[in-house]
Amino acid sequence: MADVEKLTATRYLAPGGGTAWFNKFVQRLTKLGLSVWGSRVLAVRGRKSGEVREVPVNLLAYEGKQYLVAPRGQTQWVRNLRAAGEGELRVGRRVQAFTYRELADTEKPALLRSYLKRWKFEVGVFFDGVDASASDETLLRIAPGYPVFEVLPR
Repeated sequence: MADVEKLTATRYLAPGGGTAWFNKFVQRLTKLGLSVWGSRVLAVRGRKSGEVREVPVNLLAYEGKQYLVAPRGQTQWVRNLRAAGEGELRVGRRVQAFTYRELADTEKPALLRSYLKRWKFEVGVFFDGVDASASDETLLRIAPGYPVFEVLPR
């Protein structure tokens, strides 16, 4: 694997102070039942602690299916989801239990484009200048740094 591919595959951007505040705000609204542009609270068992961890995520609907995209890369929720094999997506009292299928890099360009069209104002900074108008080749090149999961009913 080329050096740039290794860096992209292990890419992780830790949240800063402003992000933590914004995430708590969105999470609180979503728990009250107010989805902010498709937000859900992802609940997944921690891989080390075994305790349920929660984080707000954007649920992408694309061609009749649902997806989770990790714009910060190999985040804690990504690692926990992989270890647990399942999770829950919540809005208010509605709970959607799910398993997943992680997408191969070759499957990601159209989904990354759709994700950026919908949430560029929120997550564009994590894409290093790449936006929804990027070529498929560019999106394929960055794909290893952005885990994508198809949400499947449990």
